[in-house]
Amino acid sequence: RVRLVESGGGSVQAGGSLRLSCAVSGDTYINAYMAWFRQAPGKERECVAAIHAIFGGTYYAGSVKGRFSISRDKAENTVILQMNSLKPEDTATYYCAAAQEWGEWDEPQTYNYWGQGTQVTVSS
Repeated sequence: RVRLVESGGGSVQAGGSLRLSCAVSGDTYINAYMAWFRQAPGKERECVAAIHAIFGGTYYAGSVKGRFSISRDKAENTVILQMNSLKPEDTATYYCAAAQEWGEWDEPQTYNYWGQGTQVTVSS
């Protein structure tokens, strides 16, 4: 079983940066994707970035492309989401997720394991 624990959320002003980290423990061999999703109150869960677990290719939602960067440190078993030029609309709870089988990288049903989430608040 895979356990995911997020850290690094907080409050920041628009234009600022935050770095989210996801610690992976348990059965740490991920076969497909690692990803970051976010969910704001009253909205659906949205995938903002994903990384191919084996080859390291990355995927981004259009709303964050050029501002967010996902990376994986296999030695430390962590997945990082670097968020720059933050906007108030980035305010949400951010979740780390892991998929053991291939599917659509941006669909929640592709992912088998989820963290508890970390809050990101961006003020204008």
